Amino acid sequence: MDLSNCRVADPPISSINWAIVTGEYPLQTGGVSDYTHLVAVGLAQRRDKVDVWAPSTAEVNALANSVGVHRLPDHFGARARRQLSRALAQLPVDARLLVQYVPQAYGRKGMNVPFCFWLWRRRHLRPIDVMFHEVATPWEKRTSLAALRLNVLALVTRLMAWLVGHAAERIYVSVPAWRKLLKGYVPQGEFAQIEWLPVPSTVPTEVDAEIVTNLRNDLLQRANAAFLLGHFGTFGGHIAAGLRQVLPPALKKLPTASAVLIGRGSTKFVEELAAAFPELRDRMMAAGMIEPAIVSQHLAACDCLVQPYLDGISSRRTSAMAGLALGRPIVTTFGFLSEPIWKESKAVRLVSSFSEMPAAIAEVLAEPQERARLSHAAAALYRQRFDIQHTIDALRSGATGQVSAA
Repeated sequence: MDLSNCRVADPPISSINWAIVTGEYPLQTGGVSDYTHLVAVGLAQRRDKVDVWAPSTAEVNALANSVGVHRLPDHFGARARRQLSRALAQLPVDARLLVQYVPQAYGRKGMNVPFCFWLWRRRHLRPIDVMFHEVATPWEKRTSLAALRLNVLALVTRLMAWLVGHAAERIYVSVPAWRKLLKGYVPQGEFAQIEWLPVPSTVPTEVDAEIVTNLRNDLLQRANAAFLLGHFGTFGGHIAAGLRQVLPPALKKLPTASAVLIGRGSTKFVEELAAAFPELRDRMMAAGMIEPAIVSQHLAACDCLVQPYLDGISSRRTSAMAGLALGRPIVTTFGFLSEPIWKESKAVRLVSSFSEMPAAIAEVLAEPQERARLSHAAAALYRQRFDIQHTIDALRSGATGQVSAA
């Protein structure tokens, strides 16, 4: 018998001890908070021992489950670092420290150099994994006092990235573009080992069909509409500006469509948009900040999701991942942070600018077969590449030195 092409299966990965450090954790709100909770629970479900250290919160911690949650006395100041040092010293020597890194999440207005130095000093004490959700503040090219302050922040966050990068045994990034940004901040020879670890949906990926049908009918009846557009986000910055350019022209172009806006800040945004376009007031609805399960129900009720990103759709956008996981047709932008997979998979409708989105939305709504194709392709891509289990597999494989299959 020829066994030359047979592959010996990797041995099962034994239980791993994880100490996760994060700038936010439920019931604190935020994308990193939701992501870290998913990762912690996912690791615990594989029978790993997981402890999380995060800043204190006034809310009662109701999400510990099988995860040990430890609240720090300050926002990664001296007292918190001392507490962390004592706690880590009591863990097994092979316990892995997993840092969810966003410079602004660790206090001191995004310039917590002492925390990064504390992390760097521990690089020989135990294995450290770092997930870079963001790397550093971009440089500001303008010449003004405000620009000078931003460039000081940019310089300090690059020093922090160097310290954190040199502390890490393994480095993960939420988008491949961060690999280039990290090139000068990791030890020579380790750059090629930086692994892309896409961020999954942070809301439920399954919904009750009957609940969704009833919700959809109710939303359409409120606006006397035939189609329902949706957007999920926090309605700030460039995305809010993009929506202002996209949504009114799209609704004017589609007289039988209405829109539901979902997430923190949606109520205020709809009020402002309705004041600017009073003729569209009855065709725009705000769901507000609602429970994750209800977010999923609202997204699933939509015919098409409108997600404008100035830097393009990417694997760090949990707002896009939510719709993708639910198999919703999505019209979005391709930009400098977008990975090639979005063009290769054809799982979303891509445009190059906000001005192109209204026409693309109209085309998607006019073609039932295209909506069905996008729906199937979106759900398939999410299962194949972005599901939380791929993240858990990669982290556990990296912790034991096995090659990730992702």
